[in-house]
Amino acid sequence: MKREIIITDDGSTTIHLPDLDEQYHSKHGAIQEAYHVFIKTGLEYFLKQLQPKPLKILEIGFGTGLNAFITLLEADKNKVPISFTGVEAYPISSSEIEKLNYPLQLNSPDEYFKKLHKSEWEKQINISTHFSFLKRKQFFLEINDINNFHLIYFDAFGARVQPELWTEHIFKKMYIALKKGGVLVTYSAKGSVRRAMQAVGFVVERLPGPPGKREMLRASKI
Repeated sequence: MKREIIITDDGSTTIHLPDLDEQYHSKHGAIQEAYHVFIKTGLEYFLKQLQPKPLKILEIGFGTGLNAFITLLEADKNKVPISFTGVEAYPISSSEIEKLNYPLQLNSPDEYFKKLHKSEWEKQINISTHFSFLKRKQFFLEINDINNFHLIYFDAFGARVQPELWTEHIFKKMYIALKKGGVLVTYSAKGSVRRAMQAVGFVVERLPGPPGKREMLRASKI
């Protein structure tokens, strides 16, 4: 499928799929969206409640590596040990990685960003002092973790494009993968998504969304 690198409204890049009219990140600002949905509403929220060592995060849709990269920077800045697992079935190419401007936009050396993408699949490695990383090449339907994660970044393509990824079946897997007290955050605010989460046991909050989006969802395993 054809993929194009585009510039979003905050100056950061993302990948656009013209055949599906879908982007890996919000066209209103890739970095802004990542910080709002996954860092502010996910990571920071969770750390205010508890500070497990290490904090275990699962990302559904590693994609461009932006969410993992920002989480790495936050782990080092706040000296919080994080063990991060990124799941991706369709990795982006080396040429696409080179065109992504996240290290520049975040005023950070690109060494860490390249390490995330160049690390071996299925092998846990230490990227920095506070950040360990495991990249799994896997379809989301194949995820069978049990009581393993504190926080899930649910960043799959939207329900319009891949409705099968926003069902009770998938969210049951997410619920089982989380530890008690764990949290899942996603940019989506669709009523069908919220109801699917609630049907499998999540307590779901509607929260203000990132730029260009009115609402998002945060789901907790009580």
